[in-house]
Amino acid sequence: MEQAFEGIISSFLANKVGLSSNFLSEDLSGKLKASLLLLLQEQQFKAAGIGNHSKLLTDKAIRSDLIYWLDRKHNDLVENNFFDQIDAFVKYLNQTCYAGITGYEFHYAYYDEGSFYKRHLDQFQDNHSRAYSMIMYLNNDWLLADGGQLCIYQQGLPQIIDPINGKCVFFKSSELEHEVLLNHKPRMSITGWLKTN
Repeated sequence: MEQAFEGIISSFLANKVGLSSNFLSEDLSGKLKASLLLLLQEQQFKAAGIGNHSKLLTDKAIRSDLIYWLDRKHNDLVENNFFDQIDAFVKYLNQTCYAGITGYEFHYAYYDEGSFYKRHLDQFQDNHSRAYSMIMYLNNDWLLADGGQLCIYQQGLPQIIDPINGKCVFFKSSELEHEVLLNHKPRMSITGWLKTN
């Protein structure tokens, strides 16, 4: 596990985008995907919004994904196994990089065929607690023609990342604009933010 953590940190320090191809084990990613699909079938997902609190808007011209917030209070074994791994990563990050992470929030994200999320930053204008963004993918057998790639912009140049099962992407929430390109088959992930006070 520490090898995956170190891979994220070293690639982040080198390129401002941390990457690990196996942050989630095949077993855990499979269970998370099954949990996501069951919650979707039970109609537990909601349309994702833009902004926070009183400024929260739903605009399908900007983003068209559905989300479900994860929480230890759900007392769900699969969610808690995921949070155990996030806790271990936060501890490692704080010990090795003095990151000062004090909390986090994560949700499942489901992009139905024909969905997208236009170019944006992850940090709110009136709340700077989101320090780092993390995205973990739950898609098997993803092809280039399926679309749905993450496009991260650095100095105007796009870095294209395929949403392949088990992969984790990590970057500063306040620095890098990014978008989810139009997808041509259902696309699943866990998206979240490591937070500071």
